[in-house]
Amino acid sequence: MRRILRVNRREKALAAGPEALSGFDAVIDARTPAEFAEDHIPGAISAPVLDDAQRAEVGTLYKQISPFEAKKVGGALVARNIATHVERLFKDKPKDWKPLVYCWRGGKRSGAMAHVLREIGWAAHTLEGGYKAYRRWVVEELARLPGGLEFIVIHGATGSGKSRLLGALESAGAQVLDLEALAAHRGSVLGNLPGRPQPTQKWFESLLLKRLSAFDPARPVYVEGESRKIGQLQVPEALIARMRDSRCLRLEVPVEVRVALLLQEYRHFVEDRRSLETQLDCLVALHGRDKVDGWKALAARGEWETLGNRLLVEHYDPAYRRSSTHNFTRLGESPVVHIEDAGEESFASAAEQVLGGRIVA
Repeated sequence: MRRILRVNRREKALAAGPEALSGFDAVIDARTPAEFAEDHIPGAISAPVLDDAQRAEVGTLYKQISPFEAKKVGGALVARNIATHVERLFKDKPKDWKPLVYCWRGGKRSGAMAHVLREIGWAAHTLEGGYKAYRRWVVEELARLPGGLEFIVIHGATGSGKSRLLGALESAGAQVLDLEALAAHRGSVLGNLPGRPQPTQKWFESLLLKRLSAFDPARPVYVEGESRKIGQLQVPEALIARMRDSRCLRLEVPVEVRVALLLQEYRHFVEDRRSLETQLDCLVALHGRDKVDGWKALAARGEWETLGNRLLVEHYDPAYRRSSTHNFTRLGESPVVHIEDAGEESFASAAEQVLGGRIVA
């Protein structure tokens, strides 16, 4: 039995993508909860051999007292934590269970857990190079994969229902990359999702790579035209460059329909006006205090449709015209998709026309 994945096996597995891990019944992350929260291999189980406070304690002993004293304390903690995981997380696993364990660099933490699991009788392996090797592979693949995919970029002014069209396309069987869903942000100054913080940059990239790796290169991938940043997250450069050189579709939607869609998507601001005002204050430097105060006054009076209309005309539309025509070289030649109302049927019909070849990018 091989106890450690050899370098050549590991490189082959990582080059093949996350699906190469399908040879294992589980992927176990032995790092601390904080390390796991920042990023991890998608689908991995968090089973820390040291929690955050314990790792800090052992690290302090190592630096201030001695490595030997640190290892005594750490060894006891690691043994106790692994025992707890065996009793709670792994107690029902069958004899032929085959887990892959990793830590920061494929060293002592994953090795300790894998050793215990093997002694029990499970065919446990460790990932050579650990999370650092995985992270290096993510960066390399995000630089490589977009170049091998064909994108069709959905454009349209704010409130045009681009995300809704993506959803309709996906429901109809198309390959869709919804960057805003992965980033947990709608991509504008009002784009924060209530009760849903954005992922870390590294976790966003892990999720993005998992999605990109699943696409069939022989079929197009539909994606919304985004800027380099979605909220606080950066879209990888290779993906942005590929999108900006891709074919486009442009949504044209009447202003009154856009306002209706905007009010549906940002309903939480109607219920939490203070949060809306905080976000509007971010636009003072761009539009001046008087204009922002005017928008706030409309919200205070409950004139939501008027506010939506003014935000579109005075803020979003000029910003869209500046960025989209400058950044997407093929937008000018793109065919138009007309949406006449805010109903789901309109977007389903538009998706059917696109996929049926009646609207060709």
